[in-house]
Amino acid sequence: MENRLYFLKALTQYGIVEFSGIEDNPEILKYFSLEEFKGAHYKDETAWCSAFVNWCCKTSGVSYSGALDARSWLTVGNQTTKPVPGDIVVLWRENPDSWKGHVGFYISEDRNRIYMLGGNQKNAVNISAYPKERLLQYRELC
Repeated sequence: MENRLYFLKALTQYGIVEFSGIEDNPEILKYFSLEEFKGAHYKDETAWCSAFVNWCCKTSGVSYSGALDARSWLTVGNQTTKPVPGDIVVLWRENPDSWKGHVGFYISEDRNRIYMLGGNQKNAVNISAYPKERLLQYRELC
């Protein structure tokens, strides 16, 4: 995909962090502002990796999952085996058969790790490394 405005938007969010205590960071709460997530009260401690990716994509006019579970991204776009920066990375959490996961944007990889830009990574938007063995799929948005 040539237009990767969503990825540039994600990069502008780098460094956004959860607030400690009862206050919520309004920058994180905006990721829950999509129509699909209305009707519930979210806090910055709510699992927000998928909300972050949804916000970046929907506000940039590209495909998005519209759901808060990370594995919902397994049906968005097309699977790819040769990811480029900005592609979606979907990982499993706890075990491969669990409903739990993590989602973010592909940055790079080495032999053992995938580097992702994502939200709710150590309570922030940052680039973190994850074991390759946790990969479910790379997805190219369309």
